[in-house]
Amino acid sequence: MTIRNRIAFQFSFIVAGILICYSLIIYVRSDNYRQTEFFDRLEQRARTVVRFLTQVEELDRNLLRIIDRKTLITLYDQKVMVFDSGNQLLYSSIDVDSVTIPVSVLEQIRQEKIVRTWMGEQQLFGLYAPEGPQPLTVVATAYDRSGQAELRNLRRTIVWSLLGGIGLTVGLGVLFAGQSLRPISRINKQVSTINARSLQQRLDEGNRQDEVAQLAINFNQVLGRLQQAFEQQRTFISHASHELRTPLAALKSELQLSLRHPLPADQYQHILRNLTDDTDRIIDLTNSLLVLARTLETPKLQVQHIVLLDDVIFMARDELLNAHPHYRIDVRFSDLVASGEHPEVRGDELLLRRMLLNLFDNACKYSADQRALVYIAQDSNTCRVSVTDEGIGIAADQLPQIFDPFYRADNARSHDGYGLGLSICKRIVELHNGHIDVTSQPEKGSTFIVVLPTSPTATF
Repeated sequence: MTIRNRIAFQFSFIVAGILICYSLIIYVRSDNYRQTEFFDRLEQRARTVVRFLTQVEELDRNLLRIIDRKTLITLYDQKVMVFDSGNQLLYSSIDVDSVTIPVSVLEQIRQEKIVRTWMGEQQLFGLYAPEGPQPLTVVATAYDRSGQAELRNLRRTIVWSLLGGIGLTVGLGVLFAGQSLRPISRINKQVSTINARSLQQRLDEGNRQDEVAQLAINFNQVLGRLQQAFEQQRTFISHASHELRTPLAALKSELQLSLRHPLPADQYQHILRNLTDDTDRIIDLTNSLLVLARTLETPKLQVQHIVLLDDVIFMARDELLNAHPHYRIDVRFSDLVASGEHPEVRGDELLLRRMLLNLFDNACKYSADQRALVYIAQDSNTCRVSVTDEGIGIAADQLPQIFDPFYRADNARSHDGYGLGLSICKRIVELHNGHIDVTSQPEKGSTFIVVLPTSPTATF
């Protein structure tokens, strides 16, 4: 069942239920009012007969019957009967032979004084009148022909009104549900035309106010993120292919040169050294690509351990200094850390060490004195590591792009690198629920600040 039909059915069911309830209430109230009004008329008839019998002396029964028929409003199939205490009929408005009142009814009237009940299709009113020369039991019965006719007419009116109302409700429900869901149908048609080659398309956002418009807005935002992801993927593949092609082309050229003519041993050694350098470049680039791919494919860290951040900083510094002994990395601590408190974070030690190694390497590589200053601080919620250099700096208009894969600032292209280090750093920090910021001025240096949440078990 479609949503439109389901909405129309549910709406029609609710409205039909309400109409039926109101119709039943109207019918029951009308019937109760009819019965009460008719019993009142029977009561009036019974009391009138009692007054005549008890208050008018020597009243002829035939004369009372005539008065009863001529002076009062005649009810259909009306019967008024008066019995004494021995259940003997003292008066009847009709022939005696056609009157049958059960003795049990008479006894009930004498016990309850006033009785309103049914006898077949007729309504019966019973009255016990102990005043007068002798106690009298009066029974008045009649058939409410006009009231029943009105009830039948009311039933027909209610039934046809219900059928018409329910039918109209179903039709209007289908119409209004179709109109309400028409924007969703339009969105569905637009979505069906979008594929990987047409992610630039956007849905009609309508009035940007109702729920359907908000759905279109959110879907357009998703399309924007998907388009950005596809563009980043294409850019990533393009840059990776370009970066890999350069050392591979150098490798091929060196190999072709060595095979073209016999060369002295020292030239072969020179070529082998060049091949080794190019191979190292390919290995470094491949390792960086693998690390970046690993971080991008991991939505969150599955296994986390408590990591002493100061120990990781020293391990990263030692690893970098072993590879580049001429680098200088100074580490300083805040008062809280210097007092013996170890900054603890929860995460992956290898990834954190790779992130710090990239930051230290960049700081030293782009500084004339090849020196970096590392400052560690912490509070009750975060650990902060800042890496400062006095290197070439970064222009303000290029700062938003420096964390994109393969992006390199204009003044950094004369140095070795692939533009992957900072993107890896950012992704590692995000995996640890932290953030990384940078402040920089050209020719004055840069400061990268990494903020990580502390481990819940750390004490301060």
